[in-house]
Amino acid sequence: MRTPAPLPTIADRAARVTALGARLGSRLGSRLGSQLGSRVGDLASGGPVPPGFTGTRLGVCNLCEAICGLRLTIEDGEVTGVRGNPDDPLSRGHICPKGVAIADLHTDPDRLRAPVRRVVGEDGEPQWQEIGWDEALDLVADRVAASIDEHGGNSVGVYLGNPNVHSLGSMTHGTAMVSTLRTRNIWSATSVDQLPHQLVAHLLYGHQLLIPIPDLDRTSYFLVVGGNPMASNGSLMTVPDFPGRLRELKARGGRMTVLDPRRTETARVADEHHFVRPGSDAFVLLAMVRLLLAEGLTAVPAYVDGLETVRSAVAPFTTERAEAMSGIPAADIERIAREYAAADGAVAYGRLGVSTQEFGTVCQWAVQLLNILSGNLDRVGGAMFTSPAIDIVGRGLVGRGHHDLWRSRVRGLPEFAGELPASVMREEMETPGEGQVRTLLTLAGNPVLSTPDGAGLARTLEGLDFYAAVDIYLNETTRHADVVLPPATALERDHYDLVFQALAVRNTARFTPAVFAKPADQLHDWEIYREIASRTAARVSRRRPWKKALVSRLRLGTPPTVLIGALLRAGRSGPSLRQLRRQPQGVDLGPLRAGLMPGRLQTGDGRIDLAPALVLADLDRLAAAPPPEPGQLLLIGRRHQRDCNSWLHNTERLTRGRARHHLFMHPDDLAQRGLDDGGTVTVASRVGQVRVEVQATEDVMRGVVSLPHGYGHQRDGVRLTRASRVEGVSVNDLTDPQLLDAASGNAALNGVPVTVS
Repeated sequence: MRTPAPLPTIADRAARVTALGARLGSRLGSRLGSQLGSRVGDLASGGPVPPGFTGTRLGVCNLCEAICGLRLTIEDGEVTGVRGNPDDPLSRGHICPKGVAIADLHTDPDRLRAPVRRVVGEDGEPQWQEIGWDEALDLVADRVAASIDEHGGNSVGVYLGNPNVHSLGSMTHGTAMVSTLRTRNIWSATSVDQLPHQLVAHLLYGHQLLIPIPDLDRTSYFLVVGGNPMASNGSLMTVPDFPGRLRELKARGGRMTVLDPRRTETARVADEHHFVRPGSDAFVLLAMVRLLLAEGLTAVPAYVDGLETVRSAVAPFTTERAEAMSGIPAADIERIAREYAAADGAVAYGRLGVSTQEFGTVCQWAVQLLNILSGNLDRVGGAMFTSPAIDIVGRGLVGRGHHDLWRSRVRGLPEFAGELPASVMREEMETPGEGQVRTLLTLAGNPVLSTPDGAGLARTLEGLDFYAAVDIYLNETTRHADVVLPPATALERDHYDLVFQALAVRNTARFTPAVFAKPADQLHDWEIYREIASRTAARVSRRRPWKKALVSRLRLGTPPTVLIGALLRAGRSGPSLRQLRRQPQGVDLGPLRAGLMPGRLQTGDGRIDLAPALVLADLDRLAAAPPPEPGQLLLIGRRHQRDCNSWLHNTERLTRGRARHHLFMHPDDLAQRGLDDGGTVTVASRVGQVRVEVQATEDVMRGVVSLPHGYGHQRDGVRLTRASRVEGVSVNDLTDPQLLDAASGNAALNGVPVTVS
């Protein structure tokens, strides 16, 4: 019997990919050779600071969607100061507390710097043992391939967390690696955050990321429904320095109106704020649409179809019904609708609060109807489309999206854009039968804290055959993994924002080289994904067609920066990578441009159908919704500017000061239940209960309670990182995986019925 050849190491594989590229380059001729030469020139300029460097360096904060430019002060190779870069054409010198703390992540003693494997110690308790990269990657590939061979491709599940979209390497290589596994059990943070946004964009405009962006710098009326850009710096609307832009809006005589069940940071600085009962926003928005149509306050573009169908569909949603369901007086709803329609450039913006509820898709559809029917789509000061240097929509770099090509095995929920709702994860792992998920990969995610019934999911993870995580921390999810693979962090990698520059309130382009060199014994995320894909492919018995395998191998073997250089050259609509290296502060490509429609549409006929059947079918369910129950409490989440979802709570400078973990509750609701401000209460839902301190505040409407998202680190008394010192409980121990937006499958994290005692 022949002795098998030893498997190649990481270095061997990198050399082979390089050699393969060289051979292909020589065969494909002088044109590619010229491009390769240009690429080498691009890579030669810029680069990490040398050891012991003292001086300043430009960077980028990619912890949230604002992508603010940074100016770093470095002394003897260590960051000693972080300020906003005033020369950045998008962020304009703005910086929030998260940006100031970005160097803390680089030096964080809690951060993993080598792969770790979970083993059982002599005391019977799990312990973490550092292992080498080849051993760790071979372990992952062995177990993933064995699961595929024994139980089929769908036995492998993948969860992608929010940080993936903030990393260039994850964007270029992470999804490519996932596609090589050929599993239908893929989940991500999208379906606990923004899926209705993407579904409506797909249905109306033909592409899931062709999302109209508020022209905030020129609008005169900004209607915000369930959004809090003062805390988020914009979301699906890249808007650094929102406070400054809001001051400019008011200085030119503009207004901002906010509808939200909490008096958020944004509501406090608005010209007008109205409390709205959680889950009732669709009644208010459709009543506004109905009024625009009834009073002829419309300017419908010629490329729009389905107007009369919409008129008929919204007829039952009167302002009186909206008042009964939402708590906003009908007179105010009517006045806001007329003021919005009369404004010279107005835009409606609905975000997390209206996406993560039972009628999220209807809400986002209604927001788009307001912008389209009022004539504010593709209009200066209205809802506009971006013209990024790398057009991920127009060039097809991200798929248009598709719906209901397959369904989840247990509950039969439809996929969207190749992903199933995150709310089905637990049942797909627990329910026996063909296609049961037995092996899991999580990529920069913490679903135990960020998806419904996180406590139940944590218990389920312990029953998997194998679980591997790509993450820089041991957190509430990865503590259950068999092996954790930590990539290099933000200051050690090149960055170009493929998605957020395509969602920004101004057209800009910026490439940010790594500030520090990656240590030789660490890997970038894209290198980890390349290795998982190639090593797994070498082990599975079912091989991909050779052409697809070759394309995948070449793509995964090409560094992200090289791909960005090629995309910029191919686009020919903006600066080259070499130009961006010479201008690391970024290049201003101008304000959002009107007149892109209907040419920007990705629909088959180049027109907008205002009345997609999927949305109309959900209106009967909305119309049948029962009136509010007297005395019922509805739970909503909340987010803080110093938090980044479920992490950054082990960063001392971001956790100083007053605690932020309390349950917010209206004083009248406390008094009605005989509860004391500052006391500890039990909050219970259908799926679980938590104990937490309560804070009386009139910043929430009566009948609403609020817990922050992303807390609950100290689970089962296990201290994983310094984040365990942060008090609080996980709101997602209370959210219910059965509560969904029926049209999209997005989790209904807001409007969860609870009791407080």
